[in-house]
Amino acid sequence: MKLRFAPSPTGSLHVGNARQAIANALYARGHGGRFLLRIDDTDTERSRESFVDGIQTDLTWLGLQWDEYVRQSERLDRYAAAVEHLKQSGRLYPCFESEQELAAKREARIRMRKPPIYDRAMLKMTPEQRAQAEANGKVPYWRFKLSDTTVRWRDGVMGDCTVKLTALSDPVLVRADGTVLYTLASVVDDLELDVTHIIRGEDHVTNTGVQIDIARALGAQGDTFAFAHLPLLLDEGGGKLSKRFDGLSLRTLRQDGLDPSAIVSYLARLGTADNPAPLSFEELAQSYDLGRVSRSAARFDMRQLLSLNRRVMQATPFEAVRAELPDGATEAFWLAVRGNVDLVTELRHWWDVVAGEIVPGVVEGDGAFLRQAIDCLPPEPWDGSAWPVWTAALREATGRSGKALYHPLRVLLTGEEKGPDMRDLLPLIGRSRAVARLETGARA
Repeated sequence: MKLRFAPSPTGSLHVGNARQAIANALYARGHGGRFLLRIDDTDTERSRESFVDGIQTDLTWLGLQWDEYVRQSERLDRYAAAVEHLKQSGRLYPCFESEQELAAKREARIRMRKPPIYDRAMLKMTPEQRAQAEANGKVPYWRFKLSDTTVRWRDGVMGDCTVKLTALSDPVLVRADGTVLYTLASVVDDLELDVTHIIRGEDHVTNTGVQIDIARALGAQGDTFAFAHLPLLLDEGGGKLSKRFDGLSLRTLRQDGLDPSAIVSYLARLGTADNPAPLSFEELAQSYDLGRVSRSAARFDMRQLLSLNRRVMQATPFEAVRAELPDGATEAFWLAVRGNVDLVTELRHWWDVVAGEIVPGVVEGDGAFLRQAIDCLPPEPWDGSAWPVWTAALREATGRSGKALYHPLRVLLTGEEKGPDMRDLLPLIGRSRAVARLETGARA
């Protein structure tokens, strides 16, 4: 078994790409197969080496490891051989119509209430007519003659799928400049690199029917590939997520402080009946089942991802996150705050709370209470008992209890209405810093 993830280096990977990469990698690992990373870089105008590097960086960050790596730009001779084979067999034929001519034909067919598909006029061109066109400076592009059949397969997610080829235009496989398009190059690669299973987006269903026909024209026998098409991702409101992909690139999520294991765990379960859970890659691989993926579009919920990210952080030991913490941050700090942050980037604020400078919150009319709070502060050293000892003494001195007692102290000491347990924070803040913040509040 071999699966592949085949991104084009024309932009940054987003969560939709990541979902497909994760699905292929998990399925391969869970079934003892191999995972191929193929860079589809035949589009020389749009492909960038920076995007190639970014793709590998993103996948490595997610924890995905590939067994093989190829680039389509290094396999152009294989595509040329396939093109020649299809020409010799009569399945690839030259075309000379311009975009304007094709548009006029489509409009004419629509007016006649006919499907706006290509009419195969160029198949009727004689050798003399072709020679005359080329003598006039025209360079042909090449279309693949689809079979007059219906392609059927049993999809791993969508169930029984059919594509009626007679309802489609013959696809262009080679541009006039000789560039081979994805539709052909992908089939050649999948055949020659022994890919057995193809997991990709639902938007490729029609393309799958075409590519099965091309594979057969190149000599593939029977059901060479097993297909599974994942439904589209929608945003929280049910709209197309593609419109928001810039904000959901893996690079952006990484910069925002998302844990990669949370992203993998979330996308692996998205669209299934299984609730997302913070699992290791191996655990996910052993339980990953395409049969549990719904045929309906899945909704990407950032709140759900953040909730899962918090669960991952709560279970992360200090040594595993140490390099991402602010300079000087201790294990005690990490244990105190990790249950109250969604993202690693939020840790900077809490480090300022316990070890730096903040703007204390404003508590109106509590000057006398705050001065009493200073008087009741116990001497250092402090541990987890400092907070209950202090608040008990302050309760006795002022008669306050509940929110009236605790809320002003938290706001003055942390600048926040809520957060980590003050029993853990107070020893980290220290007596001198606490006194300074309480004095600032008392003067307000």
